[in-house]
Amino acid sequence: QELTTVRVQDPRVHNEGSWNSYVDYKIFLHTNSKAFTAKTSCVRRRYREFVWLRRQLQKNAGLVPVPELPGKSAFFVGSTDEFIEKRRQGLQQFLEK
Repeated sequence: QELTTVRVQDPRVHNEGSWNSYVDYKIFLHTNSKAFTAKTSCVRRRYREFVWLRRQLQKNAGLVPVPELPGKSAFFVGSTDEFIEKRRQGLQQFLEK
């Protein structure tokens, strides 16, 4: 049985405290599928790259619904760590769907 696992992990804040700060996430993929030459893969991606991916999927999805992404909020009420973790969980759910 073929199995593919994808994990969104290890959020990192870059340029913290400045106007151009951003967070990227480690995306880890493991599979035993014969369709993939590499069985494991690891990259870092920003939220805006998930937005790009979702748009590309929508263009090609036809009638298949594309899952939503977690919200983007410049004014989050609560801790930054809490927001980053909620977003990480939302990105994980997006990739799983």
